[in-house]
This record gives sequence, C-alpha cells and structure tokens, in this order.
Amino acid sequence: MSTKEQLAIALRCVDKFRHVNEHFLGITHVNNTAAVTLKIAIKEIFNKHSLSISRLRGQGYNGASNMQGELNGLKTLILKDNLSAYYVHCFAHQLQLTLVAVAKNHIQIATFFNLVAKVFNIVGTSCKRHDILHEKRSAKVIEALKNNEISTGRGLKLEMSLKRPGDTRWSSHYGALVNLIHMFSFVIDVIETIIEDGLDSDQRAEANILIGLLQTFEFVFSLHLMKGVLSISNELSQALQQKDQDIMNALKLVDISKQRLQVMRDDGWNSLLEEVFAFCAKNNIDVPDMDDLYQPWP
Repeated sequence: MSTKEQLAIALRCVDKFRHVNEHFLGITHVNNTAAVTLKIAIKEIFNKHSLSISRLRGQGYNGASNMQGELNGLKTLILKDNLSAYYVHCFAHQLQLTLVAVAKNHIQIATFFNLVAKVFNIVGTSCKRHDILHEKRSAKVIEALKNNEISTGRGLKLEMSLKRPGDTRWSSHYGALVNLIHMFSFVIDVIETIIEDGLDSDQRAEANILIGLLQTFEFVFSLHLMKGVLSISNELSQALQQKDQDIMNALKLVDISKQRLQVMRDDGWNSLLEEVFAFCAKNNIDVPDMDDLYQPWP
C-alpha cells in the first residue's frame, strides 16, 4: 500500500450526554492529493455513512499546502460549502514544523538538514544498503552483548532504521536525528561501501563528498544541537496530544518548554560540547582547538 495515496478520515462528535467521541471512519484510496480530489473522496465517505458536510462544525489537517491552503486548499473548499466548518490546525504538529522552519533560516542549520536529507536518500532508500546497515548494527549489538557492554532485557535493543523526516509527520525530524546519532558509524560504513562499489563514478563521487562533510565537527555540533532543541519540543508535542489536555495546562506546558530552551541557551553549552567531543572521539572526528583564533567566512 506504500505506493498508493491514502486518505484517512476520523470524525469527532458530541453525543446526547455531551461526551466527546472520536470515530475512525476509514481509509480510502485517492488517485492524487489535489484538494478537489480529496474533497470528493470525503463527500463519498460521508454519503456512505449518511453524513452531511453541511452539519460539519470543524475540520483539521496536517500542514501541507493542499490541505490548509488559503486559496485552493481542502480547508477552503469545504468552507465555501459550509462557513460553520471552522478550521483548527493541530498545534502540536505545527510546533515541530515551525521550529524546524525557523531553524532553517540559519544558513548552517539549513545546510545541516540538507545533508541529513542526502544521507537518508543515499542510504535509506536502497533495500540493499538498508540490509547492509541492519547487518552491521546487528553484528555490533551481538559483539556488545558478548562483552557485557549492554544487558539483555525487553525493549533494550529496539530495531532502528533511517526514516526520512517528513513535514507531515509528528516528531519525525527529532526521531531521524536520534537514529542518525545511534547509527552514525554504520552509516559511514555504508557510504564507504558506496565509494568502493558504487554503480557509476557520479554516485561514488557524491558519496565521497558526503562522507567528508559528515565527518566534520560542524556537522556533529549541528546534529547534537538540533537533537537537544527538538527533544524539548518533542516532549511538549507529545503532551499536547493527550486527549485529556486542557488549555490552561497546555499554556503552562508551553511556558515550561520555553524556560527549558532558555536554560539550554544560557547554561547548556558546556554539556553540549562535552557530548559533541565524546561523539567525535568515538568516531575519530577531528575537534578544532577552541582557544585558537576563529576566522569567519567573508
């Protein structure tokens, strides 16, 4: 089903006892994700269940432009038929997207996320390379178990994979960075394999450039910095998604997250650098002399 476009629909309603109930109506295949096509699909499912869009009092989607677009988005098309179908964006979802978008305004972080995307493209999209990644990680886990470096137990060695972050998935950027940190050495091994056994010279050259950029202090620093920032926002996002969450508690959670980010900014640099230094030492990455003169780019 991964090769087909799917539309999932859930309905939230209030019963005669004034209890809020949520029902999953189903998943339907659509030929494309154009707003008009999605609206037709929703109408068909509504008609199937004897429901009417005219009685809709709210709608909410992910952050994609075809869903929430002001001119031709699905939200707008439904509002043209029913002005009472007020649009409410998922704020927990919006928070992650906003943080990533704001961070990308910094050229170094934008460059960092571009590199991360290339890593996932070159390593994660090939079944053969995914198998190599899995084999190397499995061998490392077995070796660590033999040396008593890790203990056995339920849930201690969960399967990890490189899943590309997406702008329509909660916490996907945070999860992607966490997995990249844990699988960094294996990713380097796979890229080295591509350099040696790539299909053509262009592929080998791209892999050679990529591995040089990954094994730099700047990349490692950005990797751990964004992991730390997104870990705070990820916890807030998870809390905001709780069904029993109320607006007053949500505001308190936002304030707490802002305070944690400020503490990280004011007092978190030493611990961040220690984490980065340890990672560089483990992966044989050169660390610059912090007491040396710094020459900024022109």
